[in-house]
Amino acid sequence: MALPTSSIKSILRGQNPSSEWASSLSMSSLIGLIVLCGAIYGACMGGYSAVGGVRVLQSLFSAMKVPLLLIITFCLSLPSFFIFNSLNGLRDDFKEVLRSLLAAQAGQMVLLASLSPYVILWNFSVNGHVPTILFNAALFGISALGGQLMLRRLYERLIAKDDRHLPMLKLWLLTYVFIAVQLSWTLRPFIGDPMRPTSFLRPDAWGNAYIAVFGIIRNLFGY
Repeated sequence: MALPTSSIKSILRGQNPSSEWASSLSMSSLIGLIVLCGAIYGACMGGYSAVGGVRVLQSLFSAMKVPLLLIITFCLSLPSFFIFNSLNGLRDDFKEVLRSLLAAQAGQMVLLASLSPYVILWNFSVNGHVPTILFNAALFGISALGGQLMLRRLYERLIAKDDRHLPMLKLWLLTYVFIAVQLSWTLRPFIGDPMRPTSFLRPDAWGNAYIAVFGIIRNLFGY
């Protein structure tokens, strides 16, 4: 399960999963890295409290839910992506595709975990639940952008081999983001509302995430 430091550096640099380091890059190691780094960030994010102190139970819930968000989104996105790759005659490359996708996910989580100190500073400096949600959403966006840059580099060998991989890469991005936004809404709260009791899921968990997020931003700016 251990992932050597050299392999983590290769992931962050977006280096192709070539024979030099692929042997140390097992699927279980990548999943373990996703879970560990996601849990670190989730624990920090869930520690927000407008009245000071750390909400231990919410931190625990969030430490569980951030890795769940990534893993479930990945699993929901993968079947259709596999079918489209197969329809485009790219099935023989899918083992490398899967490794590249997981490596990029792991790199994204490493980047997100590295932003945890900013979350801790924010939690003890800002008294505002909605701004805290938007701040964490921005950090997720930064890590997602970094993950896509890593994935683009990981895909360079595949695209050079067959340029049909390029539209598949774009399809993955669209599918993944669409599912991730909706699932993150369903799995909330990641940041406990000080005015509500701590809970793993909200009673009104289901709903349209895009309409809800637009409403939050509109209310924040007084529209």
